[in-house]
Amino acid sequence: TQGTILPAPNFNPVMDAQLLGGALQGISCEKDVLIEILTQRCNSQRLMIAEAYRDMYGRDLITDLKENLSHHFKEVMVGLMYPPPSYDAHELWHALKGVDIEEKCLIDILASRSNMEIFQMKEAYLMQYNSDLQQDIDSETSGHFRDTLMNLAQGTRMEGYADPSTAAQDAMILWEACQQKTGEHKNMLQMILCNRSQQQLWMVFQEFQNISGQDIVDAINECYDGYFQELLVAIVLCIRDKPSYFAYRLYNAIHDFGFHNKTVIRILIARSEIDLMNIRQRYKERYGKSLFHDIKHFASGHYESALLAICAGDTEDY
Repeated sequence: TQGTILPAPNFNPVMDAQLLGGALQGISCEKDVLIEILTQRCNSQRLMIAEAYRDMYGRDLITDLKENLSHHFKEVMVGLMYPPPSYDAHELWHALKGVDIEEKCLIDILASRSNMEIFQMKEAYLMQYNSDLQQDIDSETSGHFRDTLMNLAQGTRMEGYADPSTAAQDAMILWEACQQKTGEHKNMLQMILCNRSQQQLWMVFQEFQNISGQDIVDAINECYDGYFQELLVAIVLCIRDKPSYFAYRLYNAIHDFGFHNKTVIRILIARSEIDLMNIRQRYKERYGKSLFHDIKHFASGHYESALLAICAGDTEDY
């Protein structure tokens, strides 16, 4: 694992629950204590703290955090308390059922998760919202964008299998799909990208370059548009190098939208125990400034402190 949050040594859930209780029950909420504990414990430890908190105070920690905190700082602290599949489910539900559909959130999650992660997220979604994720995608989105999301949400990508003899064949189908752009070609395109194994797709992308003299991402960008195009590109980028994809998404969220808080929070929390160290590295290599520096530049107050604690910068990042 290349996460920034690791299990805390000498962990004592009862003591942590007590400190959180003191911080939340006081006259003014001691936010520094919340940051110090919740960003420095791994997810399974945080869940044990929530259990100890319930035993001690007869109250739900998430409810107390929601009642005592506000704005983006609340989103970070509450987000840290969900197990990863529940957090994904929570984000997808709000992306599908909010005032406006957040297509980019759907893309980030569904293009990047493994079969197992998708299976667990669908279970969590059903338990939390008594609703079927695939049915909700079907009813809330449309066109080839919907078809591709539905395909990803099945979580049926082949694993570990690669067949060089069919790679050129698949590459040829992708090349034709970029030329013809009919409904049938779009279906073939998304079927290959959603169902072939990662190893297989690496070979397919190489063959595509050989056949067309063009990188597959450039070809997709030239031939398609809208969220369908963004989703296809996200799938390709995640197959090639997931940390680079998330570095790119964070950079856009920080710079293109004048700090798109939801995206920054979601990626930092979701990747904090998986590959956030690698994402930080790619970010610095590609954009010259560290992720730590850019967050510090755009966020402020306890919200900034919480994000920086999750990001966990090195001294040179200041």
